[in-house]
Amino acid sequence: MLSRLSDRLARLEEVAAAALAAAVTLLILGNVAFRAAGSPLYWVSELAIYAMIWMTFLIAAAVLKRRQGIAVTLLADALPGAGRRWLMALVDLAVLAFAALLLWLCWRWYQPLTLARLGFDFQAFQGETFNFIYAENTSTLGIRKFWVWLILPWFAASLTLHGLVNLGGALRGLRDPAAEAGP
Repeated sequence: MLSRLSDRLARLEEVAAAALAAAVTLLILGNVAFRAAGSPLYWVSELAIYAMIWMTFLIAAAVLKRRQGIAVTLLADALPGAGRRWLMALVDLAVLAFAALLLWLCWRWYQPLTLARLGFDFQAFQGETFNFIYAENTSTLGIRKFWVWLILPWFAASLTLHGLVNLGGALRGLRDPAAEAGP
């Protein structure tokens, strides 16, 4: 069940990243046209930057799920089958540990329970926690930056799920070398 959820989530992330890549291209081309006409739209550049950031995090989660990241495989290539499977499990464990730590840090950063306890009053939240995450606006778009930063908790949660599934596959591969160790 988790494996299917992870596969579907990775596919959703790939589609969303592709759509954002197209949006970045269109935004930049449109802004070039407006600049050439003598009336640039400054907010378009900021929107393109945020779209590119979201695209990067979304595709990074999908790439790590599929184990297709850029890697130096000198050690893995030199190891026999059992050693390679142990190394894969260790890498999957490291990815999962990173994802879980990032998820915890995002929870501490956003502090959703404290915000809810304070009735979603940003001023009271800032006064109690000295955390100003909900106060800062973007430069030209005029929206609160925490909306843009929500990609980090998404990435952390997604990568945690993908890491769990990949580690489970790697552990099955250690137990039964004939079993598939992942995607």
